[in-house]
Parts: sequence; C-alpha cells; structure tokens
Amino acid sequence: MLLFASDMHLQENRPELTRAFLRFLKTTAPQSKALYLLGDIFNVWVGDDAMTDFHRDIAKALKELTTSGTDVFIMHGNRDFTLGNNFCEQSGCTLLKDPSVITPFGKPILLMHGDLLCTQDVSYQRMRRVLHNPFIKYLLLRLPLKLRLKIANRARKISKSSTRKKATSIVDVTQQEVLRIMEKHQTTCLIHGHTHRPAVHDLQVEIQGKPLPAKRYVLGDWSDQEGWKITLTEEDIQLSSFNFNNF
Repeated sequence: MLLFASDMHLQENRPELTRAFLRFLKTTAPQSKALYLLGDIFNVWVGDDAMTDFHRDIAKALKELTTSGTDVFIMHGNRDFTLGNNFCEQSGCTLLKDPSVITPFGKPILLMHGDLLCTQDVSYQRMRRVLHNPFIKYLLLRLPLKLRLKIANRARKISKSSTRKKATSIVDVTQQEVLRIMEKHQTTCLIHGHTHRPAVHDLQVEIQGKPLPAKRYVLGDWSDQEGWKITLTEEDIQLSSFNFNNF
C-alpha cells in the first residue's frame, strides 16, 4: 500500500494540527510501503538554516518512520519550495521533482504539487518562474534570516489578498494544461494538491494515439480537525478524509 497527502501547512501556532500529523506518522503511515507528501508540508520555509525545535521534531518523527521501513518522498510546494538537502538528511526523506512519474504495480502515475496546472493565474506563474530560478533561489537563501522571514510574511499577506480578488476559475487548474501534461507523460492517473478542492475528476486523454479514460485525484488541505489522504493498492485507489479524533 502507498499513501499520498499534501497541504498540511504545518506551523507552530497550530499545535492541534501538528499533533495530528505526528499521530498520522506513528499510526497510519507505518502501514504503508511508502508515503508521498506532495508539497506545502510547512506553511512557510525560508531555508534549512531557519529550522527550530518545531521543525526538528517533525524531521525526527519522519526519520523514525523511514528508519522503520516506510519510504517517505517529499515534493516542494509553493509555500516550502526552499526546503533542502539538510532537512532531507535529518528526516530521511527523498526529494521528488515536480512533476514526477512513479510506476507502482506497473502503472504510471503522475505526481505534482498542482500549482503548475493553474496556468490562468498569469501573475502567479510569472512570480513562480522567478522564485524557482536556481540563481534567484541561491540569492534568497543567502539573505539574512530576519530579512527572509520578513519577506516571507509580506509575501503571504500579498498572496492572500490577491487570491481573494481573483476569480475561482483563475486560481483553479486549467483543464487544457491537465490534459497536456498527462498526455506528455503518457499516464491516465494524476495526483496533486494545492487547490484545496478535494475531488476525483473523470477525464479522457490520448495515450499512444488512443483515447483512454483517465482520472485526476485532488488532495485536500488539512484543517485542525480533519486531514486528507489517498490510499493506493494494486486493486484500488481511494481519496478519503479522516477526523483527527478517530485515530
């Protein structure tokens, strides 16, 4: 069995959420062969050198999981795109590129955070290209820590205000881009997060010149009471929510 989750947005001022994630790592995740965390694990990440005891406790819990035999793969989100090798070493996690294709049980599955699919949000895509430029990222990570934290806080406020003003269709995925990237990677299954709109969408894609039925699975974000996960076995794939009081 494989597990997928995203958009936990872990932060120190949400202790109930953090406790629930740590319980998830101890109770649910060990039942799986691998856990895939598809971005925005943390609500903000300004560099591995900014890790506090809060971050180190999460890294330690992930390390215990990986040491016990469950592989953990993490993908950058729009909130934690500077998460780096130091955190991976401390946590025992493997960093995945966005997008990535895995082939469990012989079937290709496309994994993404999901923000790359929101192509109608032109201003965001422009900013993303700048921030993800290796040279720009290199410069950002060498700014003084206090300045990085100030920039991150300011960026979150601007992003929140800007998102409220945009039409729903603009901040959601673009259907044409979904089909394009699935056909590019020749897969009938896509799993992503980012939009905070959990659902299973039926599609049709062209694989090797043939139209085939396909599905897009969208993971939900975690609240203080509820989380979302996808469970994959050789026979089935299920998107489900779970209440933190029940595990």
